[in-house]
Amino acid sequence: MKLEISGLHKPQDVSIVQTLGRGVLLIEMEDGIHQVTLLKVTSNEIEFILDKKYYRAKVVQSGSREVRLLLHTTLISIRKNPSIQEILKSSLSKDQRTEGGDKDIKSQIPGRVVSIVAQAGSAVKKGDPIIVLESMKMQVAVKTHRDGNLKQIKVSQGDTVARYDVVALLD
Repeated sequence: MKLEISGLHKPQDVSIVQTLGRGVLLIEMEDGIHQVTLLKVTSNEIEFILDKKYYRAKVVQSGSREVRLLLHTTLISIRKNPSIQEILKSSLSKDQRTEGGDKDIKSQIPGRVVSIVAQAGSAVKKGDPIIVLESMKMQVAVKTHRDGNLKQIKVSQGDTVARYDVVALLD
């Protein structure tokens, strides 16, 4: 799948080489392969890390064929492949393709797992903390959204998670 990106310099072909899960992609550009970690994607903003450097781009225009981003002072146009969603989804594992739902406990912010408070197999009540994340020197607890039994914890201490990553599952 190819995306054509144009900015201040000549247009450059970019292709997605592989999706690694948790919002991480390997992309190939003219100068080699790069790792991109998507932190936040909304209708008006995209936050990502490219080769260990943080970027925040504002969406200034979005159409069915093209998205225009303002990255610092550079206007970037990205031509969309109409089947990008299907391409990305098919490249993920069955577990990563889940559409979410009532069983998923998701992180509200990107961060690093500093502690795991609950154990798989334990009964939890709505609002019980499951893990604690650290982001920008603040600690935030990821809590359950309903009562249930904790089926699985999908992260380990020290892991980095993106916003909306599934960190645990309820029965």
